[in-house]
Amino acid sequence: MIQMTDEHLSELLRNMYQNSMEAIFFMDEDGSVVAMNPAAENILDIEVIERMHSGQDGSFCQTCEGYTDEQDLISCSKCYLDYPDGEFSSFQVYLKTRSEGIVPYAASYHTIDEARGIRVMMLLDLTKQQKTQEMLQRTNMLKYVIKAQEDERKRISRELHDSVAQELLSSLVDLRVVKYMNVGEDVLKKLHQTEASLTRLLDDIRHLSVELRPASLDDLGLEAAFRSHFKWIGKNYGMLVEFSAELAAARYGSEIETVVYRVCQEAVLNALKYSGTDEVHVRLCEENGCLQLTVRDDGAGFNMIIDEAKGTGLGLYGMRERAELVGGQFTLVSAPGGTTVQLKIPLTSSGKAEVRGT
Repeated sequence: MIQMTDEHLSELLRNMYQNSMEAIFFMDEDGSVVAMNPAAENILDIEVIERMHSGQDGSFCQTCEGYTDEQDLISCSKCYLDYPDGEFSSFQVYLKTRSEGIVPYAASYHTIDEARGIRVMMLLDLTKQQKTQEMLQRTNMLKYVIKAQEDERKRISRELHDSVAQELLSSLVDLRVVKYMNVGEDVLKKLHQTEASLTRLLDDIRHLSVELRPASLDDLGLEAAFRSHFKWIGKNYGMLVEFSAELAAARYGSEIETVVYRVCQEAVLNALKYSGTDEVHVRLCEENGCLQLTVRDDGAGFNMIIDEAKGTGLGLYGMRERAELVGGQFTLVSAPGGTTVQLKIPLTSSGKAEVRGT
């Protein structure tokens, strides 16, 4: 261990004072600033510094907007400057700064010279930490909302399939039995019309159930869910979806599978609405440690520099947002002659996309 002389220690403390990233203020018992380091001067408005140096008003209150304590978000009712013992550590203070507006700082406030009543306040900018915390809270909230939405979709889908559709099918069977009874032509004609209406309604309920949350996605995985969905697209809209899958695993994490399915569903729907073509190419594969989805059409497209995407834009926003929630990368490339949507989700040990066993 290196033994330091008082002179050497004093030099280190001076260097720390001059070069510290933390703002350091020395104050007297009245809350007037008697000295501050360069980091502290960078916080305050020049006019405030000049007033402090000239002795017109050395009070720290010129720049302080209050602090967080146990009772109030921002409170000046029990000012730390008036704290009797001069010891007020680990609190958060808000200051009017030179260029950033009101900024939160982690603060500590201690008496260092009791005889002369000199105290030191040290401040560390919390802006970056707060933004990180806000982003984390936003991400967690979005994940919670999307999970709740998918769970509710699953519940309604199962209810439609297992209850409503089954009751409707039972009614259809009863109706068909009545057709073979001794009834008049007018009644028989009406039974045929009612049977046709109920059959269409049953198909609509089944389709709605699948659109809400396909059972095949939960039971069989992405490839089976895609093949079922694309078959339905072709039957109902006449669009051919050329689908290829090259997957190393049969199943992936539920969150990952949901994101990939929803992004693909939205991309194919956009192609159906806006591309003006009757064919879409979808590829799902694993490449370079990523689960990769590509949806491409050779339709109208749009100029990404001049034009805006058709529609509200909420679909694109939703796809990008879902991708970010699982650490994925969403890209959209479009020009007259075609549009390509690509989603890449890492399948590394980082935990962003955990693979379930085959």
